[in-house]
Amino acid sequence: MSDLPVAQVLERVDANLDGSVERLFDLLRIPSVSTDPAFADDVQRAARWMADELAGLGFEAAVRPTTGHPMVVAHHPGPGGPEVPHLLYYGHYDVQPADPLELWDSGPFEPVLVDAERGKRIVARGAVDDKGQVMTWVEAFRAWRDVHGTLPCRVTVLLEGEEECGSPSLDPFVEANAAELKADACIVCDTGMWDVDQPAITYSLRGLVYQEVTVRGPSRDLHSGMYGGVVVNPLNLLARILGELHDADGRVQIPQFYDDVVPVGANEKAQWEALGYDEREAMEDIGLVSADGGEKGYSAIERQWARPTCDVNGILGGYVGDGAKTVIAREAMAKISCRLVPDQDPHAVSANLKKFITDRLPDGYTATFVDLDSGGSPAIRVPTDSPYLNAARQGLAEVFGKEAYLIGTGGSIPAVGSIRKYLGIDSILLGFGLEDDRVHSPNEKFELVCFHNGIRSNAAVLARMAEIVKRKG
Repeated sequence: MSDLPVAQVLERVDANLDGSVERLFDLLRIPSVSTDPAFADDVQRAARWMADELAGLGFEAAVRPTTGHPMVVAHHPGPGGPEVPHLLYYGHYDVQPADPLELWDSGPFEPVLVDAERGKRIVARGAVDDKGQVMTWVEAFRAWRDVHGTLPCRVTVLLEGEEECGSPSLDPFVEANAAELKADACIVCDTGMWDVDQPAITYSLRGLVYQEVTVRGPSRDLHSGMYGGVVVNPLNLLARILGELHDADGRVQIPQFYDDVVPVGANEKAQWEALGYDEREAMEDIGLVSADGGEKGYSAIERQWARPTCDVNGILGGYVGDGAKTVIAREAMAKISCRLVPDQDPHAVSANLKKFITDRLPDGYTATFVDLDSGGSPAIRVPTDSPYLNAARQGLAEVFGKEAYLIGTGGSIPAVGSIRKYLGIDSILLGFGLEDDRVHSPNEKFELVCFHNGIRSNAAVLARMAEIVKRKG
């Protein structure tokens, strides 16, 4: 149990903000793009940077090898004593590719502070996903160390370098090191706030199935004048199959897709409606007029948080260069993702998606599949009566002067499912990003005020987490 006060820690956070930004900039300059082998050395460099930073704060930190990019694991004993809560912090130091480069206003790995309507903002690849979010709690650790010489809780850090390419090494690593990583709860800062002044804790995540399918027909590319109308064009065939994934009302047509989907209860639905989500404003932000996609009969927020989806994320095939080439390509490829809700089985959905496609192939045509998500991840719901979730809400209230909303999200964080599966603990999804942060897009950004409040919030949450033991006993 820790009685270390937090007020001086928050003052230290405020006084040291410029230094916090400089350290984040140092990390953002490392192009740790995990999906592209050309950046493998940079991914390694980012892992070493994180390990060195944590070691400098009193952690026992190491870069741990995997069959892919390394993990960073670090341990801090806290103030000592067996009754001190043990928190696991999870994040990732890898980033998405920066393409298309021509759409960036500045170099994606040359971080800048720019003026905006909310004050300054940090612009760079990884600014919010996830380097900036990770550094909110690293800088909170730093402030605690500077003021009190230690942390108020026992802390373990797990950082992966493959989150942006499917986390293939995560499950094997967590399972093999479960005893070392075991904690009371996990803190994940890879989600968002409701808005810049309204903190939020995400208590539900959708799951994910992600498949790459390649449909093959003739043994070689064909002249469209000689074979057009004679053979089934793989591109036409795949496009037709993809078009059949949804009916006219936006319902997914994969067999048994909705069998395990439980409708949202009236109380939960009422809570969401009370949040005051402005659908029109959200659509205008992305250049559209209305949120008329997906299933009819559901609000935009319900479709985003509590309804499963199936989307085509990319299509490739045939001639796509400049000018004309009248060819019937021998194969066509598409990437397809399904977002899942609680009780849906990722393996069953994946198998049924494959069957949906193969059942529609004519004789002589084949389909091959590649799992892009390491077998899929289930949807997650965190119990809202968790003492760790309540401690996080109290810490946020201290910083923002208002209660945090409990919200859902349409995205997926596979690590949360892995942590529950292998460590048996829930994750507190405590993020500080905003909906307009351009995650995975050019000019990705993190509002400076959100970065600052994220550090302050993590510092305050640590103090509240340490008090959980008092309530136990």
